[in-house]
Amino acid sequence: MTIETLVENPYIQAESGSEVSVPFDQAEFDANVMGTYGRFPIALDRGKGCRVWDTEGREYLDFVAGIATCTLGHAHPAMIEAVTRQIQKLHHVSNLYYIPEQGELAKWLIEHSCADRVFFCNSGAEANESAIKLARKYAHTVLDIEKPVILTAKASFHGRTLATITATGQSKYQKNFDPLVPGFHYVPYNDIKAVENAIADLDEGNQRVAAILLEALQGEGGVRPGELDYFLRLRKICDDTGILLMLDEVQVGMGRTGKYWGYENLGIEPDIFSSAKGLAGGIPIGAMLCKQFCDIFEPGEHASTFGGNPFVCAVALSVGQTLEQEDILQNVQQRGEQLRKRLRAIAVQYPELVAEVRGWGLINGMELAAETELTSIDFVKAAIAEGLLLVPAGPKVIRFVPPLIVSAEEIEQAAQVVERVMAASAS
Repeated sequence: MTIETLVENPYIQAESGSEVSVPFDQAEFDANVMGTYGRFPIALDRGKGCRVWDTEGREYLDFVAGIATCTLGHAHPAMIEAVTRQIQKLHHVSNLYYIPEQGELAKWLIEHSCADRVFFCNSGAEANESAIKLARKYAHTVLDIEKPVILTAKASFHGRTLATITATGQSKYQKNFDPLVPGFHYVPYNDIKAVENAIADLDEGNQRVAAILLEALQGEGGVRPGELDYFLRLRKICDDTGILLMLDEVQVGMGRTGKYWGYENLGIEPDIFSSAKGLAGGIPIGAMLCKQFCDIFEPGEHASTFGGNPFVCAVALSVGQTLEQEDILQNVQQRGEQLRKRLRAIAVQYPELVAEVRGWGLINGMELAAETELTSIDFVKAAIAEGLLLVPAGPKVIRFVPPLIVSAEEIEQAAQVVERVMAASAS
């Protein structure tokens, strides 16, 4: 099958939901798949651009994008071409050998960030695990700390492995999984005094703070952007003490905020940062990136069987190059401003239902008023019934994370659905 055949395939290019290609039995699915997700009762079958169709042929405007993952939307020609070309050539080999595609992607990432070195893995959790391991080795071998501590923020989210749920400052993700991994301490987000106090309190005997791991914008914690002054002061503290500053860019990286990386909104550069989700537009990949001075892993100390294989790296490179060639960051900035303006107008119209609208680029949150009984889950369900896919970010925050190629017309269509749901909720 040629690239041209794939691009012209009517299944991929379908404009309507008339064709159903995947029979779906929910009872059979539930009988065979672990119930680790609270799923909404729709089964998605195909997509194009910012739209998806379910197995019954119904169309939805997708403002979830795999939770900030489908950077270029669905069935983008650049990704189809990259996938087809690479799968016909070489899809996987071991990191026992040099992988040219991995080197090309690493070079692109370094040229478009503050990093000097890249380690590839498969997910955001693995990327954060890599950062945690690197920070601990740096603490032992460079800072001479016997019991290193990593500061993380309350309401944060860093992954589902044991180390990353421990790093996550939300007890609901940790329940029943103890004993958790030692060496983490939580502070309130955007509170510099809390950081200073924690560093002072933990600096005793053979225990010291070795690193600080934060999101540039808290996603699961309610779409809460980092504050400029907080991160500027944080960078100075780390410079003065030798503490590593690590940023979790899993959700906000690769153009989601209107810049390549979330930290670019904060006027600082991290020592280490992680990426995943949007890096390959939905093909599983993770990356841990760092400055040269803390690139201290030696052969055999960290690895990943699938990490950085030719297939995922070729697709990720095509995503990055498309962001550049199609000037998508400008679209993110413009469409983000349009969306926030519309959502804030709705908030003014329904002050009894909406407390705040906040975000960067195309990661935005609408926080529901504490007084209303309306929850984010209620709102998302109502939006689905209107043909719009949204995702909660906590019990009272609705998250808007469409593909970065979203159009002005699609932003307006989504806003109109939000207005209808608000009107129905207020009545």
